[in-house]
Amino acid sequence: MSILRNAMLIAAACATAAVLLSAPLKPALAADAPAAAGHCSFTLKNQWAGPYKACVAPADAGQCTELGKADENSDATWSAGACPTASVVGSCKRSKDTLYYYEGDASGLELGCGFQSGEWNTGS
Repeated sequence: MSILRNAMLIAAACATAAVLLSAPLKPALAADAPAAAGHCSFTLKNQWAGPYKACVAPADAGQCTELGKADENSDATWSAGACPTASVVGSCKRSKDTLYYYEGDASGLELGCGFQSGEWNTGS
């Protein structure tokens, strides 16, 4: 039973890593900060995992458009301000942005966050 459980955890980690690494965003430079003072809400999906409702901040409208076209992502909408934090499964603080998840398994998403050198926060 533990072999099956370990195999499932490894598969979940690989799928999560694939999701997180499949849609890189253009890094926001310090000079771009006023233009990037918003967020992009979207449905994150690729051949390995998803769909998950997610949000990235900071992001500008151009980054949001590109993110919505990556893999099988959809429903990308840019808005001013921060990502909503109600009902968040967890967030992955990366070097240039934070990715918020509103759906998915927190432990699998946490593993994927680690593959991006991110800092995982459950429910925040």
